[in-house]
Amino acid sequence: MQHFHGMTLQWVGHASVLLQTKKGTSILIDPWLESNPACPKDWKAPKKIDLVLCTHGHGDHIGDALAVDAKYHPTFVGIYELTGWLTSKGVKKTVGMNLGGSYRFQDVKLTMVEARHSSGIEDNGTIVYAGEPAGYVLEIEGEPTLYHSGDTALFSDMQLIRELYAPEIACLPIGDHFTMGPRAAAMAAQYVGCGKAIPIHYGTFPVLTGTPAELREHLAGKKIEVIDLKPGESLQ
Repeated sequence: MQHFHGMTLQWVGHASVLLQTKKGTSILIDPWLESNPACPKDWKAPKKIDLVLCTHGHGDHIGDALAVDAKYHPTFVGIYELTGWLTSKGVKKTVGMNLGGSYRFQDVKLTMVEARHSSGIEDNGTIVYAGEPAGYVLEIEGEPTLYHSGDTALFSDMQLIRELYAPEIACLPIGDHFTMGPRAAAMAAQYVGCGKAIPIHYGTFPVLTGTPAELREHLAGKKIEVIDLKPGESLQ
């Protein structure tokens, strides 16, 4: 178990990450919980969720957004079109943003950064445009800076994330097929300059074949630690 001042990072499975800051702010990235097959059956839901960050509109990332809203009434952050859809479904507290913008919430400054993917919401059999996909950089008071890339391919402008924000921890998809695989994710980790890489978005479905072991192999000799969490495990 590793310790980062007072922050706890829990991988709930797939791309869903739950953060608890030292000051008590509870942040959920990509609300896919109860219907997430990678989420442990004995997972204990938090007592509160203050902030939800949505990377894009696919069901394996926002599938439980409305259920989370009904239970916790948090503030939802996402690209403008995505939060507009959430508002249309009755979500009361939304913050629509766009790429490059920042938003302050209690002890957290978050910045929406580019991702290379697609984004649409399946709504009663119709695909609704959900704006651009995104990642997030979280600058939390007294904690290491965190980058959650969302679903993405490798792209060279990830180097700008290093120059602008220098994240210490990066949550990166490695599953392949729908996102980058381990080899590309290893290069992404080097581009963003993180010291610790947490692999996500793998193993949930058979097509997501990338593994943490492959990521570690591609990072051999680099000063980047691969933190292989199991769903439900926490980094503290």
